[in-house]
Amino acid sequence: MTTSNTLRVLVVDDTVVYRKIVSDLLSEVPDVEVVGSAHNGKIALAKIASLKPDLLTLDIEMPEMDGLETLKRMKAEVPDVGAIMLSSLTHQGSEMTLKALELGAFDFIPKPQDGTIKENIEAVKTVLIPMLRAYARHKEIRSILRGKALSDGDVQTITQSVKADTSSSVRAKEKADIVAIGVSTGGPNALAKMMPELPADVGVPILIVQHMPPVFTESLATSLNAKCKIEVREAKNGEPLKPNVALIAPGGRQMKVATGTDGKTRIVRVTDDPPENSCKPSVDYLFRSVAHQYLGRATGVIMTGMGSDGSLGLKLMKRNGANIIAQSEETCVVFGMPKGPIEDGIVDTIAPLNRIAEEICQTVRYGMRSDG
Repeated sequence: MTTSNTLRVLVVDDTVVYRKIVSDLLSEVPDVEVVGSAHNGKIALAKIASLKPDLLTLDIEMPEMDGLETLKRMKAEVPDVGAIMLSSLTHQGSEMTLKALELGAFDFIPKPQDGTIKENIEAVKTVLIPMLRAYARHKEIRSILRGKALSDGDVQTITQSVKADTSSSVRAKEKADIVAIGVSTGGPNALAKMMPELPADVGVPILIVQHMPPVFTESLATSLNAKCKIEVREAKNGEPLKPNVALIAPGGRQMKVATGTDGKTRIVRVTDDPPENSCKPSVDYLFRSVAHQYLGRATGVIMTGMGSDGSLGLKLMKRNGANIIAQSEETCVVFGMPKGPIEDGIVDTIAPLNRIAEEICQTVRYGMRSDG
């Protein structure tokens, strides 16, 4: 039964198997209605006017009109219709996916490479259903914000008092010697806007966990490196941390800070440790190591994303004297990961996306803000 809360989805893929996989699993999801399917972007665009979908599941590589061209047309003609991309786990597929995210796609799902139809349905279902719920919330929030005519420029950075018990905390008096960033859904675009605002002489190493599968993180690092004043690359096991270099955790691996064999140098460890919060790489895994290695001299940044990965690690960072920055709800694609730390009262600064780089520089150059 269709209601005002029903999410209407058009399935677009040139492969019959994937049209069936996605359509079958969507038909089992409450408050989701499959309104039709198409085997390329040209047909999908023709169907949007009559079927009025809220969202497309959109294959990237299709004949006649591929996913990227379809997104360009959607952005110009039907900007309120969203898209979740289905992408192949290849270098070309990852590069095209990043372009799709830049064009406004909400998120992406890697296509399973093998297995039975039943196994592939389960693999896609595990990722897609939470994504659909997040998109529905995103759509609702954007509708509310549109009514308020709220934009990045209208949101002011908020310095809030800490509600949590921090009586035993080490309060940061010194400048931060490292910045650790956790981000998920909406992250590639958010990083592409925030990271180029960091100066070439930011002066500290930056470590980033972006929830992505293997191959995609390498493409993300390459894309960001071309946009940023600092160097950005995928982390390699055992490399020393260097100022003005940002390292991204490799997809499908965990990344942490450790002490080198000389007992002084800080290095990166890339491991095959188990997932945390169903994430590999995990933000908590990184933040926990930063908390232990940099007492009172770190900045933790939590940005747009689904779920709660990063919350526990931030609490430990806060107890050990770190400064915590969270992205504001109004500028998040999904206000999941920043929400918990803000509600727990461990965040020092809530900033819109266009002010996060400035707030990072504040902690790196001058140390933690005074509580007044």
